[in-house]
Parts: sequence; structure tokens; C-alpha cells
Amino acid sequence: MATDPETTPDDQPEAPAAEGTGDVLREPGDVSPDTTDGEGGEARRVDESGSTEPLADEDGRPSPKAALVYNPTKVDGDELRELVASHAKQAGWSEPLFYETTVDDLGDDVTRQALEEGVDAVLVAGGDGTVRAVSEAMTGSSVPLTIVPSGTGNLLARNLRLPLDDAEAMIAATFEGDTLTMDVGLAQIRRPDGESREHAFVVMGGIGLDAAMIANTRGDLKKKMGWVAYVDGAARSLSQAKPFPALYQVPGQRPHRSNVQSIVFANCGSLPAGLELIPEASITDGQLDFAVFQPRSALGWLLVWRRVAWDNSVLRRFRAGRRILALRTADNAVRFTKGKGIDIAAGDAQPVELDGDEFGEATHIAVRVVEGALTVAVPKGHKATV
Repeated sequence: MATDPETTPDDQPEAPAAEGTGDVLREPGDVSPDTTDGEGGEARRVDESGSTEPLADEDGRPSPKAALVYNPTKVDGDELRELVASHAKQAGWSEPLFYETTVDDLGDDVTRQALEEGVDAVLVAGGDGTVRAVSEAMTGSSVPLTIVPSGTGNLLARNLRLPLDDAEAMIAATFEGDTLTMDVGLAQIRRPDGESREHAFVVMGGIGLDAAMIANTRGDLKKKMGWVAYVDGAARSLSQAKPFPALYQVPGQRPHRSNVQSIVFANCGSLPAGLELIPEASITDGQLDFAVFQPRSALGWLLVWRRVAWDNSVLRRFRAGRRILALRTADNAVRFTKGKGIDIAAGDAQPVELDGDEFGEATHIAVRVVEGALTVAVPKGHKATV
């Protein structure tokens, strides 16, 4: 792996110290709501008919029981509730609990409510933002989470090789499937005003250009074209992309200082359209993978694209291709490394994203991994490449 030239004591700023972690807090204002414009109100618990009255939890209610957290703008709530209730009944489980997300609750608060009620499983249906929020609330709980693929990206489901077009198969996995434990990333984000909060991510996050690309993606285009809309956001971001000075350090490695376009921290490495950003990334190795993008010119961007779209996504799949890559001279346009975490200090406030959602701007991010923090339900006999 290529490295930056050594910095001297005179020009190297002090490496940023890791932040304390504290409790995981929710900041709905940080992210674009996973709901349609104009929606509001508090997240609410609903019954099978859609009533917003609280469900009575009668004395002696049998266990086990499941909870479904869903985004009503991404899925057909009536159909989904009926499927979950039917599978729960067939499995001998009690009546499920149903929770809708809203603009005021992306899913983490209602998930904590479900856990407080002692549920034995949680299902989530919504976009990547909903999956991230529910996963954050479930980190460390040991209660299995079932991902019912919905929305645009389905990034975690793709990386777990789950069926993307068979909701019933995933619902059934809640009651009769297998489970696996996966790592979760936590990012302590410090704002320009000094405020600091920690948030979870299950796929990947980043600071710099990748976050700007997400911010520049048009919502209406995303609804019509799905993940392809990010191409438009990327084109508009690249036209005004400027490198920014950053000091970053992985524990146990020396600090680096460089002008970068983006630093990505990943728990998973696969993107839509078969692209492999970080093919070696694993959600079960107790480590995170990092990609530092620092092209110096248009040729540098071509090298980045070749690395992601050709080297990682095509050549690396074949033995002959891997031999070619082993003979190729390394370049500095993109650098890969891995570790238990990373500290990043930016010279100026830069946009941040986690699992495809905007998270405002930050001057410093302290990222760490929590090994085996989330239990995920998968279909019986499913082989996830992790």
C-alpha cells in the first residue's frame, strides 16, 4: 500500500485525540427525513387496521412476540402488517407490534420502545436511513433484526446477499431462519460549533466528496430512477470538487496529512450495480476498512474509477486478474487500509454521510467498530458473503 511522504515535526499538527463515546443520541435534524415532504407528527404505534390507538398489552400475553418498524412512504403498510401477522400466527407467536416511522422519528425511538416491551425479534422495512436508525437502536441488544428490503439502495441487504424482491421470504426468516452477528460502526461527529454526537452506521460513511454527492442528488430523480440518480449527484459534485487538508490516523499506524477529496470508512464494501468499493471489507472481522481518495488531476480520477469499476469489481474476481493486479505499480489516487477505527480532522468543515444519509458538516470524526454488536436474521441455510 502506498503511503504519504513523512511529515516533519514542524509542519505536522498534533494528531486528533479520540473522543469519548457516551450514549448514542438521535439527531433527526441531521438527516434528510425518510418520509415525503409535508409529513409530520410523532411516531406512533398502530394496529393491523391502521388505528393509531396504543395496543393493549394484556396480562399474561404469550411470548415470543415480534415488532415491525416500517416507513409508510416506502412500503404498503397494510400488506406488510398482514404478512407479518400471518407468519407470526403460523409460528405460534403472539400478535406482533407495529410501529410507523415519521419525519420526527426515523425509527430509532420506536425501536427502543419495542425493545422495552420485551420483543423477541424486530423487522424493519424502509430505506437505508430507516435500516440505519433501527440498527443503531438495536446495537448491543442481541435481539435479531430482520431486514425486509425496501426503498432505493438496500445497501445492507445487498452486502448480506439477501433476496431483494422477496419480502415474504425475509419475513419468514424472522420465525424460522438462521441468524448471524455482524459488526457495527460508530462515528463521533464534531460540529463546527464544538457540539459532538455519536451515530451508528452499518454499511459505510464518509467525509468530503462522497457526502457532497449524496447532498447533490435530487430527491425527485431518486424516486423515479432509484440509485441511478446518484450519477447525477456525482456529476454535479465533481464539477466543483476541491481537495481539503486532512489529518487522519488509524490506531497503531502513523498519522498522515494530505489534501484529500474524500475519506470513506466502511463496514461493507459493495455498492449497487455490482461495484466493489472495498472488496476485502467484512462485517464479521471486528475491523473497519478505509479508503482515502486523493486524485491530483483528471488522470487521477480515471485511476480511481479504474480501481473501483475494473480492478475491484472485475479483475479481482479471477485468479488471472489478481495476478495482473499484483504486478501493477501502486498509485496514490486512492489508498486503502483497515483497523479498529480512524480519527479524521479536517482543515475546514466538510459534509458527512452515514449509510447514504446526509449528516451535516463536521470538523472532526472519531470512528470505531463494535464487534458483533448486531444480530441479523437470514433465511434458513443462507450463505452471506461476510
